[in-house]
Amino acid sequence: MKRQHKEHTSAKKQQSLAALPEELSYLADEAGSISTERISQTLQNNYMPYAMSVIISRAIPEIDGFKPAHRKLLYTMYKSGLLTGPRSKSANVVGATMKLNPHGDQAIYDTLVRLTRGNESLLHPYIDSKGNMGKQYSKDMQSAAPRYTEVKLDPIAALLFRGIDEDMVDFVPNYDGTMQEPTLLPAAFPSVLVNANQGIAVGMASNICSFNLKEVCEATIAYIDDPTCDLLTYMPAPDFASGANLIYDQAKMREIYNSGRGSFKLRATYTINKAENCIEIRKIPYTSTIEGIIDKLAELVKTNKIKEIVDVRDETDINGLCITIDYKKSADPEQLMQKLFSLSELENTFPCNFNLLINGRPVVLGIRGIISEWLVFRRNCVKRSLLYKEAKLKDKLHLLAALAEVLLDVDKAIKIIKNTELDSEVVPNLAAAFRIDQAQAEYVAEIKLRQLNKEHLLKRLAEKDKLQAELADIAATLASTTKLDHLIAQELKEIAKTYGKERKTKLISADSVVTVKESDFIADFNLKAFLTRDGYLKKIALTSLRSTAELKLKDNDAIIGMMEGSNKQEVLLFSSLGNLYKLKLADLNDDKPSDWGTYLPNLLDLASDEKIVGLVITSDYQGEIAVAYADGRVSRADLSNYETKQNRKKLVKAVSSHSPVVAVYYLTDEMLNDPATSDFIMISDQQRAILFNINLVNKKTTRSNRGDQVLKLKKQAKVISFLPLSSMSDPSEWQRHRSLKLCTTGITLKSADLGERQVTLFK
Repeated sequence: MKRQHKEHTSAKKQQSLAALPEELSYLADEAGSISTERISQTLQNNYMPYAMSVIISRAIPEIDGFKPAHRKLLYTMYKSGLLTGPRSKSANVVGATMKLNPHGDQAIYDTLVRLTRGNESLLHPYIDSKGNMGKQYSKDMQSAAPRYTEVKLDPIAALLFRGIDEDMVDFVPNYDGTMQEPTLLPAAFPSVLVNANQGIAVGMASNICSFNLKEVCEATIAYIDDPTCDLLTYMPAPDFASGANLIYDQAKMREIYNSGRGSFKLRATYTINKAENCIEIRKIPYTSTIEGIIDKLAELVKTNKIKEIVDVRDETDINGLCITIDYKKSADPEQLMQKLFSLSELENTFPCNFNLLINGRPVVLGIRGIISEWLVFRRNCVKRSLLYKEAKLKDKLHLLAALAEVLLDVDKAIKIIKNTELDSEVVPNLAAAFRIDQAQAEYVAEIKLRQLNKEHLLKRLAEKDKLQAELADIAATLASTTKLDHLIAQELKEIAKTYGKERKTKLISADSVVTVKESDFIADFNLKAFLTRDGYLKKIALTSLRSTAELKLKDNDAIIGMMEGSNKQEVLLFSSLGNLYKLKLADLNDDKPSDWGTYLPNLLDLASDEKIVGLVITSDYQGEIAVAYADGRVSRADLSNYETKQNRKKLVKAVSSHSPVVAVYYLTDEMLNDPATSDFIMISDQQRAILFNINLVNKKTTRSNRGDQVLKLKKQAKVISFLPLSSMSDPSEWQRHRSLKLCTTGITLKSADLGERQVTLFK
């Protein structure tokens, strides 16, 4: 039965292949075959076209300042008459844009929303909107559906299309060949610098900050006059729609201007109402959101990093953004804000990556390079416009030349028209009689009878001189880059005067900003940390320990490690599986002696068979550690081996994983040189123990070394305890277990030793 089914399936497959069209018949020959191909060739043939499509057709802006999605949307609105006409429903605009951009309606609407005045994403919005368009600074404030909002082009958008009908840019067919669309918009100002633009492509990204329109125009004019001018003089720094303060470092800004890469910091602006004990945040960094700020402040309060805040509220309304922070009466609001700048998104970084498509190739340019490329682009646009006008004037002059010929004998022209029987023969007869071409004859034939008066004809002929003067002026401009640049500069002056605005983002000197580190806000006090067998970590201030002598533990729990330190240090926690976990002591709750402490398995997400067996408190990673393993080995390594440049919270296999870790102890040079602190006891589950000096173990350079064999074990035996002799109630009783060499079988424990071991160390 199975064989029949298999044969039936095979036959059906062959029939399907046989039915393929002729152009796909090769599939029938290759069906079921396996071909070998280099993976590099496969990636080149399949992945690279996709990657380049994303880079060129989607994510990276071009020199006109737009990605294809933006350009198609704005051009659709321009062709729909939304530059001068009334607003239209956003849904209509989205639907019309699909003729150029076959994306989903939501994707197109999201693009539209970001370009609107209501969304406040752009410094100079291109779309005037009515209705709820959401806000760039809020994730929760989403825009209304497109059927509820209305849009039209903002007056400044006219500058994007000025001269577009004069052959300034190339046009190409849309995706289905039913319409023409521009490859670029002939922007009359460097729009690529005026509005922020972000994009993530394949293997690259772009992040261009916005600059003040007036400053950009002035800088471009200055560059036209002197390409070596200092651009920082005219446009000192970026300007954002969100306002806020920019921490200005001229050296760093100059590097960004030169290379197109770098970053700068933005700070929120605030006012303090001391009468009501509150701080009002009115402007936030462009890269921050209300929700991100409030969530971070709530986290800081919850983790006790900030104790001065009573409440945080979002009071944003029709008047604009407002985050209100209520603080305690005893708090210093200025000092509190310095903390919040350091710990929250009230101060944020804007990373610059001025990546643009120039002639279809992605290039990272500095500001000077962008202005230079825009000037080349704009010169070409103006040249094409002048050539277009020149052709139109020449055509008009050509027609007026025919009028001059006819004027010599108007009666002859009238007679020819009058005596011609067929309408279709009028133009050919005029052309033959006056020796003019078809277009000129058509122009003469279209002259109205009332226009044959002398005054009208002389006026028209007088236009010849004017047209010739205009043509001469155009020819002179086309032949001179200086004159072309003068036209562009004059246009930029007009734009700056008409549309220029004052800066929204204020500059504050980096020298005047107090740089505060997170550690500066941490309360510094001496403490003692206790590690228990059941996995609890207690952090107790020494002042609290002095007031009481009793530490509360869970039933049958015991302390297996303790160490003094300060609240600004780190605690290193070593696990039985050889992993290392790092915690900042300041991040842990302050415990009382009566508290159980922090439960580490939950905090560190330990494996089910993993336990914390040792702790070390440090800040400078000086000293060393001794690690005991269940197989009777002990290793020594410098603590500096565990210092990392990145703030890593977990190091996997920080020590050798050849055998479970039993215990870890911190050692200093003083401890190693003092017999009272350098003697250790190792005990096996076979009730054998060895007392030895830790200096007998050779220190290795690698952190994962297996160490030296200290206690020689029988098969199936294992070490269950490793602790300093100084921790025992009567160290002298253990001297009989001392060995002056390593790798011995140890000495059997006495019953008294067993009793102490059972009470103090083990369940």
